Amino acid sequence: MVKILLIMSCAVALLSFFLCIYAHRRITKITESTKDLDWSALSNITGDLATLKKTIQTLNNRLNGMHSPKIADEEIMRYMANKNVAQQQNNNNKIIGG
Repeated sequence: MVKILLIMSCAVALLSFFLCIYAHRRITKITESTKDLDWSALSNITGDLATLKKTIQTLNNRLNGMHSPKIADEEIMRYMANKNVAQQQNNNNKIIGG
């Protein structure tokens, strides 16, 4: 039983060691890739991202406008208005004053 626990603890320690080495490699890679990044470059990237986001939102709004049912609603409203006007004209002809 003691041998199994010793082997398992060594395996866990070895696994954690390799995970630490992997994490160290990733952090080193990120540090090296951002070494030449200064504040002006960061502000330019931020501005470019804001412009890109606004462009994407505009495009999505245009695409959503193509599929909106506003045209059908306008046609229904126009039909109802014409129908109401026609009914009022028919009712005005039947009314006899006196």
